[in-house]
Amino acid sequence: MSRPAPVPPTRGRHLAAFVGGLLVANSAPHLASAATGREHLTPLAGRGSSPLVNLVWGAANLAGGLALVRAAAGPDRRWDRRLVAFELGAVTFAAWMAASEGLAPLNSVPVTSVPHGDQTTTAAPGGAR
Repeated sequence: MSRPAPVPPTRGRHLAAFVGGLLVANSAPHLASAATGREHLTPLAGRGSSPLVNLVWGAANLAGGLALVRAAAGPDRRWDRRLVAFELGAVTFAAWMAASEGLAPLNSVPVTSVPHGDQTTTAAPGGAR
């Protein structure tokens, strides 16, 4: 019985770059929520995660993603197809978030029309913007 061929080291580096792209992309909405003082779903505290929890989660995702990208770089420290893998990770995360929020909005607040003088403005319920 023959053993399977060993996985080339570049395959592992491509996977690290892909997962790094996922994590870096995931950090953006959490860090933006923290910076704007808004709640956003995290696995740490659920749907009502505070801005501080989002800061911690976003920073952890960013640090983990950058560590994976650094490990994926290899000794030559030049991008090759690993850049494409990183970008695919980021795009995959963005597409998944757009689709999931479109189908089952967990993080966005429904927008309603609120009359304001002669104009109709758009606002979130409770006056939050």
